[in-house]
Amino acid sequence: MFAKRRLTAPWVLCPSTTEAETVREWLTWASVGMEGVVFKRLDEPYRPAVRGWQKYQTRETTVAVVGAFSGPAAAPRSLLLGRYDDEGPHHHLAGATGTALAGNLHRSRRGHPWTGWSFSAGWGSSEKLSVTLVEPELVVEVGIDDARDASGRWRHAARWHRARPDRRPRRRPPLVR
Repeated sequence: MFAKRRLTAPWVLCPSTTEAETVREWLTWASVGMEGVVFKRLDEPYRPAVRGWQKYQTRETTVAVVGAFSGPAAAPRSLLLGRYDDEGPHHHLAGATGTALAGNLHRSRRGHPWTGWSFSAGWGSSEKLSVTLVEPELVVEVGIDDARDASGRWRHAARWHRARPDRRPRRRPPLVR
C-alpha cells in the first residue's frame, strides 16, 4: 500500500506486536511523535467506518498560562492556554475544561498578545468561539496527550488539574512529571 500510493513522511508504516513489553517500550517514544498505541482483538478484522479498535494515548502533566476563557466570568466553561517562547509572546496551545477559577481571572487591560485573534469552537470546526481575554498571569497544571499539530498546539483539550500560583507565567514552564 505504501509503495502503490507513494506515501512518505509524515506517514509511517507501524509494526504490530502481541508482546506487552514491546508495547510498553513503544509508549516511551513520545519524543519522536508517537501519540499512543491502537489495539484490537486478534480475531477482529478491520471494518471501514466502524469503531471497533481502541487507542491508548500517552499522557503527561504540564503547566500553561491562561490567556482567555469562554462562558461567564463567574463560571468559565473553558480556558484558552498558552506559553511564552524565548522572545516573549504568548503562543496559544490549547483549551481546557473542568475549571474552578472564578475570581482568579482578570480581564485584559490592553496589549494582550491575542488581541484580534479568533478561536474555533473545536478541533476542525469553523464555528468561532466567543472568548474574554485575561491578563496572562495565572499558571495552571493540566494533563495533555502527545497529539500536536504542525505548529505545536495540542490537538485535544487539556484536562484541568489545578492552579499553580507558585509558578511564574513568563518563564517557559517545563513538563511536570
